[in-house]
Amino acid sequence: MLWACLLLPQLALDGVLRRRADDTPLVLVDGAVNARTVVAVNASARAAGLRIGQRLTAAQALLARFEAVQYDAADVARWQQFLAGVAYRYSSQVALLPHAIVLEVSKSQSLFGSWSVMERRLREDFSALGFRYRIAAAPTPHGAYVLAGVSDGQTALSHEGMQHLLDHVPLSKSRLPTPAMDALPRMGVRRLGQLLRMPRDGLQRRFGAELLRAMDRLIGDLPAGLELYTPPDTVDWSIELSHEVENIAALVFPLRRMTSDLAAYLSGRDGGVQRFVLKLEHRDRAATDVPIGMLSPERSADVLFDAARGRLEQVQLPAPVLVLRLIAADLPGFVPAGRDLFDERPAHALPFEQLRERLRARLGDDAVYQWGTTIDPRPEHSQRIAAQDDTPLEPRPRPTWLLQRPIPLRGALRVIAGPERLETGWWDGGDTRRDYYVVETEMGQRAWAFCAPGERSGWMLHGWFA
Repeated sequence: MLWACLLLPQLALDGVLRRRADDTPLVLVDGAVNARTVVAVNASARAAGLRIGQRLTAAQALLARFEAVQYDAADVARWQQFLAGVAYRYSSQVALLPHAIVLEVSKSQSLFGSWSVMERRLREDFSALGFRYRIAAAPTPHGAYVLAGVSDGQTALSHEGMQHLLDHVPLSKSRLPTPAMDALPRMGVRRLGQLLRMPRDGLQRRFGAELLRAMDRLIGDLPAGLELYTPPDTVDWSIELSHEVENIAALVFPLRRMTSDLAAYLSGRDGGVQRFVLKLEHRDRAATDVPIGMLSPERSADVLFDAARGRLEQVQLPAPVLVLRLIAADLPGFVPAGRDLFDERPAHALPFEQLRERLRARLGDDAVYQWGTTIDPRPEHSQRIAAQDDTPLEPRPRPTWLLQRPIPLRGALRVIAGPERLETGWWDGGDTRRDYYVVETEMGQRAWAFCAPGERSGWMLHGWFA
């Protein structure tokens, strides 16, 4: 087996910073109200002289203006759960450790490639999400956890290699039970390798069986004893805004971050989303609901953002917004759309799904039509508002713009294709017998027109091709 560990040393601070677009000085504080202590600082605050462990009052004496945010353990747990969902993309065996995620990757190498390839992809995913990390790999999850705490990038592909790396780990970074780690340095034991070679009977008499069990889990002589993570089937996330927002434009940045997170999470659980709700929470009144629906399950960050932004821009805010909340109660399976091997579209062309959802968001659900299956072959009955199960299956040429009712078409015409005879409608009194042609007008326009069966006169225009 091969376990990877993603250590997240600045998880609380990263979770706050990624919601902000600027780099103004910011610190996280914890403790009693009258004795709050700095527990994390961003780069600009550190450059101004603020340090972890300072009292808030001392930090305020050094720097007049900075933002202090209360440390929230529940927020840290939520971010860890979210990143575990992202890591679930690479393994079905994912577990949580304090400020870390471990995942078994040996069974996934046939799909993703060697560990070096998987490591690069994990780094790309976590860097794109804005979280700092250290990565290590070892045959046991606790071994990888310890190595990640020492330095970034350590890899042991065998038990012998892991044993060699663990021998040089300082005892203070071994993550073994605290009472033993406090006492052993006074006995001259300062390296993990020294501890692993000590007589076990003496260690058990002095420190109890818990130390031996932790050592055995570390080197793989006992099962790791981890509870595997299972991604939830619903999403309920919120972003508390740093100030009251009165303009929809100010919600675009947190919305993009939230939909990007949703796309990463859906990719991890190999699913999609078709409907979700944005809740704009206000101070003294009910939240404003903004429902977002798409024609099919999607998980592209661009498609989700475009759909949500288009709906959000149509909202008139009744009051300033304090919290932006995203709720997705149904996460169906996702089937990627097929593409031609030799796709001739321009490199920067907008994907059809994204264009379709952007048009629906901007113009309204009733403004987008597409060809779909129907038992009625009459053209005027075949074009309707696109529904969830509609798929463009018509193999014959059909116009992009179908007129609501045919009109006379005059002038010289050149027949390009046809005839295609439609003879139907006898069951509802709308008996129809027509020969349809694809024709070109004198102006070079391509039209869809029909005439009486067996004739090429009295043309009636029924639609235009793009």
